[in-house]
Amino acid sequence: MTDPPRHHNGHFGGEDGRETAVVLRPLGLGDLLTGVPAIRGIRAAVPDHRLVLATTRALEPLVALIDAVDEVLPAVELEPLDWAGAPPELAVDLHGKGPASHVVVAGLRPQRLLTFDSPGYPGPTWHPDEHEVRRWCRLVSEGLGVDCDPDALDLAVPDVEPPVRDVAVVHAGAAFPGRRWPAERFAAVARHLVAAGLRVVVTGGPAERDLALAVAEQAGLDEEAVLAGRTTSLELAAVVAAARVVVCGDTGVAHLATAYRRPSVVLFGPVSPALWGPPARPQHVVCWHGDGAGDPWGTTLDPALARITVAEVTGALDGLLART
Repeated sequence: MTDPPRHHNGHFGGEDGRETAVVLRPLGLGDLLTGVPAIRGIRAAVPDHRLVLATTRALEPLVALIDAVDEVLPAVELEPLDWAGAPPELAVDLHGKGPASHVVVAGLRPQRLLTFDSPGYPGPTWHPDEHEVRRWCRLVSEGLGVDCDPDALDLAVPDVEPPVRDVAVVHAGAAFPGRRWPAERFAAVARHLVAAGLRVVVTGGPAERDLALAVAEQAGLDEEAVLAGRTTSLELAAVVAAARVVVCGDTGVAHLATAYRRPSVVLFGPVSPALWGPPARPQHVVCWHGDGAGDPWGTTLDPALARITVAEVTGALDGLLART
């Protein structure tokens, strides 16, 4: 693995004689991972620049798994960057489509600024029906005149030992209730996987531990099977990289399964997989019965997600496991 990106304190700007490129994407795990091909495209466009990724502190360890970033600048969504020193040669807004995020990168006073078109900011046109990966690849390819491969989603495997290997990962959490399939259904899927002879673990962040414990209890799993709140971000990535299969909702872990090409069943509800789904590979199966008109920030279970049955998910898992 390449050397990890250095943490940046805001005080630099070409001190080693290199030009600098700053890329803005301080969002969630799925956002970071869907932006990886675009970040690699920027690296190809400016191979000799120091490439600085402005992202959240929580995601900083995972940036080391992308072979394109030199330094991390801790950032908070839509807040000014803590930047001191010379203006960068290039700044790219991989955050959003309008002035709210454009002003963040424009505030660095870069020699070149790449954003989507909005009042006062000329650039490529934003298409609302474009897949998230392809959208940012197109911004980079049109704006910087470089090929940008939307399938370049792979990450390096973390240099940490995963707490478990060859397991079925059940990830019940999601950022908003509208994207959370019911815990009792995840528990039924976990029971099915155990009956099929697999070791099952339930993953999640610290805030999802109670949910994960509920899934495990209903599935008849002991507390040792609950990894939620007990893994670092790198350990979680390592677990997914070494997993037998992953089942989850429309959340960051689905994109980790894509990054490591692990068999996965992903459950979509308010958001269409045409916008956020995995690439068309045989090892990724999508369940979806919606029209894309739901609310991804909804406070109650999305009706389209509710229409996905346990039998549908277990059938998809059985098919994947039979092939792998």
